[in-house]
Amino acid sequence: MMLETTAETTRGDAKRRAILDVARAVFQAQGYAAASMSEIAARVGGSKGTLYNYFRSKEDLFSAFIAGTCQGLAQTYFDPLPPIGEGKPVRESLIDLGVTLMEFLQTPEIVAMHRLVTAEVGRFPEIGRIFYEVGPKRGERRFTDYFEQAIAVGRFPPDDPHMLGQRLKDLVMSDVYLRLQWGVLGHLGADELRTHVAQSVEIFLRAFAPRLA
Repeated sequence: MMLETTAETTRGDAKRRAILDVARAVFQAQGYAAASMSEIAARVGGSKGTLYNYFRSKEDLFSAFIAGTCQGLAQTYFDPLPPIGEGKPVRESLIDLGVTLMEFLQTPEIVAMHRLVTAEVGRFPEIGRIFYEVGPKRGERRFTDYFEQAIAVGRFPPDDPHMLGQRLKDLVMSDVYLRLQWGVLGHLGADELRTHVAQSVEIFLRAFAPRLA
């Protein structure tokens, strides 16, 4: 009985992944409005009823698509980073964090997702909420955690860790992020990216930790 249950769970997980792979292609090609559960079910090779056994609605499926893309890439890029100031100066740690953020935002998957949400949110405000809750909001928490840890061990002056995380992100993304989204700026190379981030970190430290600048 236990082996049968494990096999069923494995098949269920495989089916869910297959649905998400198809949904990703459909959402990216057609957008949220034009994508239909019927087409996704047909491409997967099953009935719409089977699809609804895994995802209650198109909104639910879209949320799973966003979460899977954002969280998977975030783990790949951010999990290997050590705490701020561990093994190197705080300034260098912040530059590494900023470079990682921009490398993450430059991935084709994240660029495509941001453009999709921007294009559709005027007609479907709920997808903006979904995207924020399962994507950027979790990123905010991650940056807050970095500064909470750094403040707790005395590597950064006491302040509001959430505010610090947001201000660092704002500075790092400034002058670059929107131009990437608009397609008027190409992929930044490693040297150009690090120079941009280093300038942003310098401004950040002068404002919030002058002794570390």
